[in-house]
Amino acid sequence: MNATVGDRLHVHGSTVGERDRIGEIIEVRGADGGPPYMVRFDDGHTGLVFPGPDAVVEPK
Repeated sequence: MNATVGDRLHVHGSTVGERDRIGEIIEVRGADGGPPYMVRFDDGHTGLVFPGPDAVVEPK
């Protein structure tokens, strides 16, 4: 998984009824665009994310 600043991270809900989380990647801390990523989610929270298999990067 590779990303650049401005891409969107889409984390799919892992259980029935759980909403997807979508946020903007504001910092890439890994080498060559790899994780971890600092993400500002649509609900206003910001956090360091190590994306799992339920996440996809959507280019800007």
